[in-house]
Amino acid sequence: MRVLKMRLKDAGDQKRALELIQAGKTDEALKAYEGLGRAVIFETGYGPSGLPHIGTFGEVARTTMVRQAFEALTDGAWHTRLIAFSDDMDGLRKVPDGIPNPEILREDLNKPLTVVRDPFGTHPSFGAHNNARLRAFLDGFGFEYEFMSSTDCYKGGMFDEKLLLALERFDRIQAVMLPTLGPDRRATYSCFLPVSPKTGNVLQVPTLERNVSKGTIVFEEDGERFEIPVTGGHVKMQWKPDWAMRWAALGVDYEMAGKDLIDSVKVSSQICKVLDGVPPEGFNYELFLDEAGQKISKSKGNGLTMEDWLRYGAPESLAYYMFQSPKSAKKLYFDVIPRATDEYLQQLEAYPKQEAEKQIENPVWFVHRREVPQKAMPVTFGLMLNLVSAANASDKETLWGFLRAYIPGATPESEPLLDRLAGYALNYFEDFVKPAKTFRLPDEKELAALKDLRARFAALDPETRDAEIIQGLVFEVGKAHEFEPLRAWFQALYEVLLGQSQGPRFGSFVAIFGLERTIALLDQGINGELV
Repeated sequence: MRVLKMRLKDAGDQKRALELIQAGKTDEALKAYEGLGRAVIFETGYGPSGLPHIGTFGEVARTTMVRQAFEALTDGAWHTRLIAFSDDMDGLRKVPDGIPNPEILREDLNKPLTVVRDPFGTHPSFGAHNNARLRAFLDGFGFEYEFMSSTDCYKGGMFDEKLLLALERFDRIQAVMLPTLGPDRRATYSCFLPVSPKTGNVLQVPTLERNVSKGTIVFEEDGERFEIPVTGGHVKMQWKPDWAMRWAALGVDYEMAGKDLIDSVKVSSQICKVLDGVPPEGFNYELFLDEAGQKISKSKGNGLTMEDWLRYGAPESLAYYMFQSPKSAKKLYFDVIPRATDEYLQQLEAYPKQEAEKQIENPVWFVHRREVPQKAMPVTFGLMLNLVSAANASDKETLWGFLRAYIPGATPESEPLLDRLAGYALNYFEDFVKPAKTFRLPDEKELAALKDLRARFAALDPETRDAEIIQGLVFEVGKAHEFEPLRAWFQALYEVLLGQSQGPRFGSFVAIFGLERTIALLDQGINGELV
């Protein structure tokens, strides 16, 4: 209800509104103030100085989850909007790693991102290219949002009123900012960054004069003085004042930010008040780390890209990963995809069996925006990966040959998520599992157990598809041959037969792969033909 309390700050009788909410009379508060005349605005920000990464997507996904929770808590009484804002008027300060034709960017350093030429050659500017990458992914996931460009807002006049107010209250903004800066930066700092009429660069230079009545500032570049208006896209504000000005101009009610920006949020909130705005409510989340434990950075290009995840995992699994433990730092690299996928599938399977109050706590309620599919997945992603491995499959049709036998009547059309999982498993296996597979010979104890298991499987009806019966036999063999812990027996199965130390529930794997094929695989492991 924090967002609701914040939203009522301009409702007139704030005291009465807060009393209603604190008394649990949310419906009365809503009814009393339903005519406020504007939507509740959620915002996410994106700096397109580097290619979009999963952290960028995470802000939109998590903010969308907060938005839908707000709508559910208020029973849809208020219209909401989600603005995905791009800071594309920022000057390009350095060339990101991993970009083609970096010499183009080097030549255009310090120009606004929507002026910097596109090194990919597909869009009018580097900013436009990165904006398109972000929007394509958000659209592909089905987010409901409004895209806004900083360049368009500055040049189109949307910020003019607050920019003129910032000019009038320049000293008050400076008073907030200067104590946060070092001595050298403090000496030349101005909340306004003029766009040079001569070079087109976004300049970090002192403001020498202000003319409030004319709406202009005076600055110096290479010994020459210029006077330009602060409106119409002739200046860009420094990022903390810019953030504050945007909140005030757009009436932003909610925006989350990374833990590293806690102090920046406090400063921007003070400046927002200077500009007669109400700082938004928010949430501070922990940062994503790469495999080495380093913070993921757009400019470095470390960690996963959105395209990476979508090659190996479903968008739903990515949203699930974003939902989990936002206040804990999490590594974000390829190994997390299979686990996140299977955890998501487990939650999806549990959802229909849960009471309504538990369903709202289930991550899939947020992932699917309350429209949760009622059909659970019959196969895990880990199991699919091992099926690809054992079958040496290289295409979906081979996998579907096994799946049809295990799930009578199933087709790619009737099981679209399963079909997508098959594609993700093929890609993941080819790129990560296959290169790392290392088969080994069984030791004497393991060899005896493998032969025993083969004999027990051979005694079953070849058409047996009961995973529980098969799993029970595997357990019996492990216990009979005194594996301690029993986990060591399953590890031996995976290492000898599949070339890896971990795998899915073995009974389920055999049920899909088929007894005859599994017996043939056991023969290969027993005879050392897989090494």
